[in-house]
Amino acid sequence: MNDPYLIIKYPLSTEKAVREMEAENCLIFIVDKNATKRSIKWAAEKAFDIKVLNVRTQKTMNGKKKAYIKLSAETPAADITSKLGLV
Repeated sequence: MNDPYLIIKYPLSTEKAVREMEAENCLIFIVDKNATKRSIKWAAEKAFDIKVLNVRTQKTMNGKKKAYIKLSAETPAADITSKLGLV
């Protein structure tokens, strides 16, 4: 895949997502349900020009897939969310 937006669908802006962003420097996105951690990392780095340390995934009860993307210290998650217009 050459388009990172086919992998990353949309960001979550729930209370939990904001807490993760502030405490862990982590972003939460809904991603394609067939995406791997490696492809999610590639897509996030390509789409937002950031350095990703680690990706955790979770399948939700309604069949969607969440990706918890932990960013490096030089890239604050708050900067990315403000670029996206979430905060």
